Amino acid sequence: MQGSRKRLEVPVDIVFLFYDGMTALDAIGPWEVLSRVPGANVQAASPHGGAVTTDTGLAFGGCVPIADIARADVLLVPGGSDVRPLLEDPRLLDWVRGIDATTTWTASVCTGALVLGAAGLLKARRATTHWAVLESLRKYGATPLTRRFVEDGKLLTASGVSAGIDMALALAAKLADPLTAQGLQLAIEYDPDPPFDAGAPAKATVEILVRARALLAEPAKKGRGYRTPA
Repeated sequence: MQGSRKRLEVPVDIVFLFYDGMTALDAIGPWEVLSRVPGANVQAASPHGGAVTTDTGLAFGGCVPIADIARADVLLVPGGSDVRPLLEDPRLLDWVRGIDATTTWTASVCTGALVLGAAGLLKARRATTHWAVLESLRKYGATPLTRRFVEDGKLLTASGVSAGIDMALALAAKLADPLTAQGLQLAIEYDPDPPFDAGAPAKATVEILVRARALLAEPAKKGRGYRTPA
């Protein structure tokens, strides 16, 4: 990772973009970490406010309309099974650009990086996203890297879903300090020891890759299968 930027004064305003079709863990993993950072003021904003439904049918209410938020110290954009509606929404992309102009850190998880790309924030940047759409970053002028998370300037991008927790812990160390971040890691007992060693394409057999792609394409409970942006 590159050197840390100057730590922010508290309270630290952290805004998550919530939207219909987002992947729950993309947002909730980092939320669990960042909401516990001392002095953090965390809120969820959605295109029209109110409730959103994730790609597996979970519902979250109480979102603030994006029109009501003009700045943030940290912006985090989670991914989803199909982010194409966001990539084609000029109003939302204008908002992302506007908030990014005020942030100290702008972050994404999984296909949320494509939203940052569509907003023009990844030009000449190194970035990562879910392995299934990693090469899509090139059309936004980014250099795709196969890492759990990538820091380039004030941008932090995490790869697929669970990697958002790794990225959030690294961000917590910047917002507070490494000791606090490690305390948060212990507090949430984040000590991965999966039963299988198949969590990255480089570790998977052809059969596992085929099965994973089939699972990604399978329609979710709300009828939203995993879609790769054109």
